[in-house]
Amino acid sequence: MEITELQGNWIEMDDKQLLVENNKEERKLNKNICLAGFNTINAILGTGMIGLPYSMKLAGFPLGLLLLLGIAYITDCSMILLIKGGAMSGTSTYQSLVSKTFGFPGYIILSALQFLYPFAAMISYNIITGDILPKIFQRIPGVTQENVLSDRRFVILVTTAIVTLPIALYRNMQRLGKVSLISLILTFIVLIIIIIRASSLTSIIPQTEDAWVFAKPNTIQAVGVMSFVFMCHHACFLIYGSLEEATVSNWSCISHVSMLLSLFISVNYSVFGYVTFTGFTQGDLFENYCKDDDLATIGRFCYALTIILTYPMECFVAREVIANVFFEGNLSHTLHVAVTMLIVFLTTCISLTSDCLGMVLELNGIVSATPLVFIIPTACYLKLSEDHWYHKNNAMPCIILLLGLIIMPVGFVMAILYPQECSHGNEMFYCVSNSSTVYNITTANLYPANKLQSSIKGTVNIL
Repeated sequence: MEITELQGNWIEMDDKQLLVENNKEERKLNKNICLAGFNTINAILGTGMIGLPYSMKLAGFPLGLLLLLGIAYITDCSMILLIKGGAMSGTSTYQSLVSKTFGFPGYIILSALQFLYPFAAMISYNIITGDILPKIFQRIPGVTQENVLSDRRFVILVTTAIVTLPIALYRNMQRLGKVSLISLILTFIVLIIIIIRASSLTSIIPQTEDAWVFAKPNTIQAVGVMSFVFMCHHACFLIYGSLEEATVSNWSCISHVSMLLSLFISVNYSVFGYVTFTGFTQGDLFENYCKDDDLATIGRFCYALTIILTYPMECFVAREVIANVFFEGNLSHTLHVAVTMLIVFLTTCISLTSDCLGMVLELNGIVSATPLVFIIPTACYLKLSEDHWYHKNNAMPCIILLLGLIIMPVGFVMAILYPQECSHGNEMFYCVSNSSTVYNITTANLYPANKLQSSIKGTVNIL
């Protein structure tokens, strides 16, 4: 009897211990999935996000919102198709998937595109940091335009050496999960500031005559900007590989939730940013706010931190491409440091010599993001699928592939024929140097935002 009771107690203890262990494993798995989700959202939301209101101006506000929803849906489908293709082919990287599907030529093309996109994004991150932080420092008493803190080159060098480079040297993508969470919180803060400013500026800034036109001729260019924003395929396999339980089901859940949250943020950025400035909206929304706007200064600071924290994510991807192409996917500690230093050095040097990459970002969206989102994942999936390409199960991949084949050449031609001007550092016509808050603005003709500063003559009267 005593032995039986003793055995029963042991069994009961084992069951309790097993339940505790299972709960611990479940919590660990959920935490891992959450961190992967933060990394995915951080990969989606980058420099292009602040340019989404400008895409509304290019496409027309109603059509722009519809396109934004469509691009988000296509991107979500494409991300899942990409991981499914990897599972079907038994591969664990974007490059190995394309190599197994389309051979060495496909592998080389994909590697070039996959490196070009994050490399250009890193350059743009540095440029935006160099544009924003000096304006913030100039709000500090005693810091003038001649001060070293107002020098964009000095700011880029310091932030690279102190912040972005140390984080970029991490070897494990999962360690960026908490950093990505901070970046997401800052993104929400910036959004709140944009919403607050929309409520106070819409009564001051005049609306352009074509503000609510359904569609405009530059729609394809708007698609390029949106594709640049949502493009995160270069990081999908890295994030997928960081999962404790890497399954297509878990990835689908992460993809859906991350895209829905990213879409929510993007729609709000687009709506409130565009409604505030309508036809005057610039590629970098913060260029629309006056330099002496303290609330906008806080927004600039939060956005600069977001950019700095997103930079290492792109460096991970660029380094992974180099490791796969030249070192069979394995980097020793020395090579890891050397490759990281080389990538950071090159992007920093280019950003120091350039202060506007509007044309580069637009081309990057069309030339790099479009094939990486629309064309390559769907082409791989269709070739690996056991069903014929015209089967109903392959309808969506075929539609996405066709759209990509149309958008890429047309968008490239549009970007070359109709390049967008850059107005970094120029104050908008409605900005003043004092504390006046009442404006009486009359314009005989409303010019595009990128020409307005040089075209308006005697049309602004400050009461």
